[in-house]
Amino acid sequence: MPAPTRDIKVDDVLPPQVNPIAAKLAASKDPVNNAAARILTKYLDELMRVPGTNVRFGLDPILALIPAVGDTVASGAGFIILLDALRSGIPIHVFLRMSLNMGINFLIGLIPGAGAVASVFFKSNSRNLKLLMAWQAGHKAKVQRSTLHYYAGIFLLIAMVVGFVAIAWVFYAWLFYSVAQAVMHALGFA
Repeated sequence: MPAPTRDIKVDDVLPPQVNPIAAKLAASKDPVNNAAARILTKYLDELMRVPGTNVRFGLDPILALIPAVGDTVASGAGFIILLDALRSGIPIHVFLRMSLNMGINFLIGLIPGAGAVASVFFKSNSRNLKLLMAWQAGHKAKVQRSTLHYYAGIFLLIAMVVGFVAIAWVFYAWLFYSVAQAVMHALGFA
């Protein structure tokens, strides 16, 4: 007689790996909670402290040190905060102000080196989270769920992404061309 077989699940043998960030995001079903926005703001703007000071910075200025790619990645993460704001139904004027903060941070980040330092102090993601929370604190009962508003915001976000990529490409192409021209002139080829 063969031994009875027992169904063994992987979770019975190995405990499931829990990612605390993913668990917190999954637990939040309410857009007013802003779990994604809070976590991203912490990691992008407030993760580390300069020793001996109260100056905090995150991955945003570190990523800004990588030309073109770093700013695009940091802005992509910042767009998630804007999406969270859209989900919570903010009015378009608050959304435009948040978008302006993202745009300023992106343009500042284009300046090699100095943009990363300026990003430490500008902190567009922290500004956007404060705007979102301030609006929600006064308007929790009136969270708007307009489909047209949501899609207009999504369209604006897509336009911003395309614009940011185009601006970065043109800026760095111009910068590369200028440096190449200066080197060629210095070497006597021009």
